[in-house]
Amino acid sequence: MFELRGKVEGFLKKYGMEASNVDLEKNCSTFINEMKNGLEGTGSLLMIPTYIGMDKEIPLNEPIIAIDAGGTNFRVAVIHFDENKKLVTEEFKNYPMPGSKGEISKDEFFETMADYIQPVLHKSRKISFCFSYPTEIMPDKDGRLIKFSKEVKVRDVKGELLGRNLMEVFKKRGFTDARSIVVLNDTVATLLAGRAASPDRIFDGYIGFILGTGTNICYAEKCENITKVRELAAKGGSILINMESGGYSKVPRGQIDIEFDNETMNPGDFAFEKTISGAYQGGLILAVIRKAVLEGLFSAGAAERLGSIKELASKEIDDFLYYPYGNNVLANCLSESYNNDDRTILFLLIDNIFERIAKFVTFSLTAVIEKTGKGKDPLRPVCITADGSTFYKSKLFRGKLDYYISTYTNDIKGIYCEFVKVDNGTLIGTAIAGLLN
Repeated sequence: MFELRGKVEGFLKKYGMEASNVDLEKNCSTFINEMKNGLEGTGSLLMIPTYIGMDKEIPLNEPIIAIDAGGTNFRVAVIHFDENKKLVTEEFKNYPMPGSKGEISKDEFFETMADYIQPVLHKSRKISFCFSYPTEIMPDKDGRLIKFSKEVKVRDVKGELLGRNLMEVFKKRGFTDARSIVVLNDTVATLLAGRAASPDRIFDGYIGFILGTGTNICYAEKCENITKVRELAAKGGSILINMESGGYSKVPRGQIDIEFDNETMNPGDFAFEKTISGAYQGGLILAVIRKAVLEGLFSAGAAERLGSIKELASKEIDDFLYYPYGNNVLANCLSESYNNDDRTILFLLIDNIFERIAKFVTFSLTAVIEKTGKGKDPLRPVCITADGSTFYKSKLFRGKLDYYISTYTNDIKGIYCEFVKVDNGTLIGTAIAGLLN
C-alpha cells in the first residue's frame, strides 16, 4: 500500500495536483486580498452588491411568486408565511432550465421562462427571481446577466436585464398590471433561508455556501468597504454580497487542471468552480485518470478500458467509491483478472482530488469569516447555510472538510462556524428576499 501511495503521489507531484502541497494559510490570505480587490472593482472575485438587507421582519400571509433558476432546473412556486411564520408552498412546478438542453436564442429564453411562470401570474404581483448565474444586481434589484456558467447556452442575452425583459414578454401577452421583481442569486437565498430557519439560535454572522453543480459564497459586508460603488460606500450598515467565488482565479491549479479547463466551453473562466464543483468534477477526475493511463500507473488491461471512457459524471465517481467491486462505469474497467493494485491506485487518485477540494473550500470559507471579523467565540459561531449535491452527497468530501475546519479554522485561526442545512432553502430564501425588498 505504501508503495502504491508513493507511486500516486509522485505522479500527482509531477503535474502539480497533489493536495498535500496546498498551503491553507497562504491561500486564505490570498483569498482575502482578492475579496478586497473585488470590493474596489478589480480582481477575479466580482463581489456583486445585492442591495438586499436582512434586518426587517418577514410579512405574514402575503403570497409571492418564487422562481429558482439554476443548474438544469427551473422551479416555480407560490409561497407565503402563515401567522405562525410557517412556510406554505403552493403550485410548485419543476421545468428544464432554458438553454440547458442545447443553444437557444434570447427570445426563446425569455418566452420559455414566461411560459413557465404565466400559470401562476395571477397569484401575486410580487415576483422574486433566484438566478444562479453571474448577474450584476442593479439598485432597483433587477439583474443584468454577466455570463452563463454550468454549460447553459443562450445567444445574445449577455448584458440583458432579466426582470425588464421578462416583464416585457408579459406585457406583450396582455398582462399590463404593475408588478415588482427582485433578482438574486441562489447563494443569497441560501443565506437568508439559514437566518430564518434558526430564529432561536445566536450566531455571530451568516454565510450562504453552494457546492453542487456550481459553487458560490454570499456574506454580509459593511457598505463603507464597497468602495467601487460610491453611493454605497457613503452609507452606513451592511448589505449582502454575492461573491461569485467560482470565478476566483488565484486557486493553486496544476497542469491537468489547466489542460482540462482548455477543453471546457469557457476556457479561463470559473477557475475555482472547475476545481471543486459537481458540473466539472467528473471531467477533471477523468482528465487525471487519462493522464495516469499515459504515465503507466495502471496495468495494460485496466489502462485500455479506463482510457476508453468518453465521459464521467460525479455520480459515477461516487458509485465506484461506494461499490469498488460493483457494477458501475469505473469498477467495470477493473476486471478481477487484472492486477488488483489498479483499483487501489484509482481510489488514491480520486481521494487526492477530494482532499484538495476540502482544502480549497476550507481556505475560502475561513477567509470570508476572517474578513468579517466574526466567529471568534465558539458559543456564537458563524452560521454557514450550505446547499448542493456535492456538499451533502459526495462520499469523501464532508469528512475531509470537517477535519480541516477543525484543525485549521478552529485550532489555528481561532474561528468557529457551524454548517446548517435548510430543506428547500433556495425557494424559502428567494421568497424572503422578495417579501423584504
